[in-house]
Amino acid sequence: MEEKDVNKDEMNNTEEETVTDAEQELVTEEEIVNEDQENNKDNETVNKLQEERDQLQDRLLRVQAEYDNFRKRTRKEKEADLKYKSQVIVTELLPVLDNFERALQVEIEDKQAKSVVEGLEMVYRQLKTVMENEGVTEIATDKEMFDPNLHQAVMQVEEEGYESNQIVETLQKGYQLKDRVIRPAMVKVNQ
Repeated sequence: MEEKDVNKDEMNNTEEETVTDAEQELVTEEEIVNEDQENNKDNETVNKLQEERDQLQDRLLRVQAEYDNFRKRTRKEKEADLKYKSQVIVTELLPVLDNFERALQVEIEDKQAKSVVEGLEMVYRQLKTVMENEGVTEIATDKEMFDPNLHQAVMQVEEEGYESNQIVETLQKGYQLKDRVIRPAMVKVNQ
């Protein structure tokens, strides 16, 4: 009988172990499911954070590019300002230069008046030198071909000895400041 009791005890123990093992497996499966759910939540969080990081990096790159473009643009503007700083004053001096040229074209017989004209010529040469030092150049017109970027056609005439669109006469001189036209030359053009 003792053997039966021992066998029953062993069977009970075996059944209890089996039940305990099954419970542990169930608990382990539940833990795995819970861990999987937590991992899924963690993965979602990680994905969201990575998306946010990518968006922030993209914004950072755009802001840096905008800043670089801003710096380049302001540098170019400063260079242009320095290059053409004298444009306003030069533009205002052009009529003065024209008047000097007209005054010097008048022929004078009087000796006293000639000395005044010589003084005017000196002032005119100084003014021309200052203008040239600032980068002001006269636009070429003599027997040149008409260029609408440099010349303003006031009249069209038919003259022999000139090609079509060739400048026949300059009515008013034109000037450039470095590479910028500040006043186009007024010209007569052959048809």
